[in-house]
Amino acid sequence: MNLHHAGQLGPLRSVGMDVIGVGFGRTGTLSLKAAVERLGFGPCLHMVSVIEDEARAELWLRAADGEPGCIPEALAGFRSSVDWPGVYFWRDLVRLHPEAKFVLTTRDPVAWYESAEKTIFRVAVRRQADSGPMPAFVRMVQKTVWDGTFKGRFTERDFALGVMAQHNEAVRREIPADRLLEFQVRQGWQPLCDFLGVDVPDEEFPRLNDSAAFNERVAEWERS
Repeated sequence: MNLHHAGQLGPLRSVGMDVIGVGFGRTGTLSLKAAVERLGFGPCLHMVSVIEDEARAELWLRAADGEPGCIPEALAGFRSSVDWPGVYFWRDLVRLHPEAKFVLTTRDPVAWYESAEKTIFRVAVRRQADSGPMPAFVRMVQKTVWDGTFKGRFTERDFALGVMAQHNEAVRREIPADRLLEFQVRQGWQPLCDFLGVDVPDEEFPRLNDSAAFNERVAEWERS
């Protein structure tokens, strides 16, 4: 699998962000990505956008290592962002994009943990066990998610649930209410469209990336 796309960011310029997701991965973020793109706020950055973009992953890794000035370039070419790595830098994004609107995706905490444990965490464990040098993407995920967000303690369920709860409360407290939508993807188009000031599309809200679909996608990625 070739993950190297050196120079991919060169011709792109950072632009103002319209919509920024501040909910953890496995809360419906891929569905939200598809939805905001359908509503005209794309392209939308998501962790899947970085899997085969080593140059961009390297920028996010540098930002996590203490170079927040890399964030605008890491977002170059995107009008919106959801999921990690962006959510790890949510306070920076609030500061950098004072006109943006923010969406906090939520779900039942226990269901979220079970889903994350059997999908993204298991993939991370396998990747950490691989021999040889790790791609920047793998190191970035470890730095921003498992070590950064969960302090290396994701396997402690109560601790991980506490991290998520504290994050959500901080988002509610620090982002002005008129710029924040708390959203569950099962609610469908209406609250999202009302918040963004756009018409409701005449189609079903996207429902993407359940655990089975995630694991199938990862298996295909690992075979390539």
